[in-house]
Amino acid sequence: MKLRYALVAAAAIVAAPALAQTSSAPSPDAPPPPAPPATMVAPPQAAADMQAVLDAHASLMPKPIERLTPRQARVQPSAADAVITVLNAKGQPTDPDMSVTTADKLYGADKWQFARIYKPATAAPDRPLPVIVYYHGGGWVIADVGTYDAAPRAMARDVNAIVVSVEYRHAPEAKFPAQHDDAAAAYRWVLANAAAWGGDTSRISIAGESAGGNLAVATAIYARDNGLPAPRAIVSVYPIANSSMTLPSRTDSANAKPLNTAMLGWFGHYYSATPADMQDPRINLVAANLRGLPPVTIINAQIDPLRSDGETLAEALRRAGNRVEQRTFPGVTHEFFGMGKVVRGAYDANAYAVQRIRAAIR
Repeated sequence: MKLRYALVAAAAIVAAPALAQTSSAPSPDAPPPPAPPATMVAPPQAAADMQAVLDAHASLMPKPIERLTPRQARVQPSAADAVITVLNAKGQPTDPDMSVTTADKLYGADKWQFARIYKPATAAPDRPLPVIVYYHGGGWVIADVGTYDAAPRAMARDVNAIVVSVEYRHAPEAKFPAQHDDAAAAYRWVLANAAAWGGDTSRISIAGESAGGNLAVATAIYARDNGLPAPRAIVSVYPIANSSMTLPSRTDSANAKPLNTAMLGWFGHYYSATPADMQDPRINLVAANLRGLPPVTIINAQIDPLRSDGETLAEALRRAGNRVEQRTFPGVTHEFFGMGKVVRGAYDANAYAVQRIRAAIR
């Protein structure tokens, strides 16, 4: 029986690259790609508090993203919704931490080219704060700055910094490299304007989750190659970084929640314009020129098909001569980083990220 399951899993992994090489029409109603064969590989066991969030998410009855169009996927319950469900069940407050204020500002002409600026409410006007540019996740197809509110809000509070959470154009309406172009444009814009918000761009860092974790590293590379001031630190949380579909986590977390391996092919189908896009070094970061980057912190979840991306990116960064710390947190899944209120592993990961940024901006 175990051999049969292993053969099924292997077949799915072989099929996955073909899925990743297809691309959709530039419409949110474009049909999804064919789903890969099902596998019987059970993901690692989640910690009890993480499992509570997964159970809460299941109770919201989300449909499988890999079988939906982007328009349908964008209205499915998110991991953030599951956290609110857990907090409600515990009788705990769900309102945002109002010790941090927010304001939205445009950095480009498109309605999606805006940023949400988080700032500690008690910030003194005569004491410029460090700046963190943050890029949200969602595979460049779904989610937005509202979905990913928890991490930048906590960073603003705990680092005592201005955090600029960047929105960007979404695929498939705007395909690669639109999201990377927007990320770079937003970084330029922050450098030019943060002083007016009380920011000190000599103490700037970059952070991001998932697709945003990729954008964080890619934008630092862009800054290096275009003569822009480099960030003091990069924090990349479960980044998209390796286009290989035969990495260990693609198999052992093939059926993980809330992100599974089939969804990786789904995202690639929508954000890529050509098969070559998947191998572009802005997406396939392990093949990029990684020399001369600031210190990088990579945070991964054990139960995540992107776990191996972060681990192989750390190896590539070290080979390129960079200072790197990479930690894989046990018992947690993709999207855990924004769950610090209910998942201990997330609380620890946030504290680790804050410590790394503080050390870099002293």
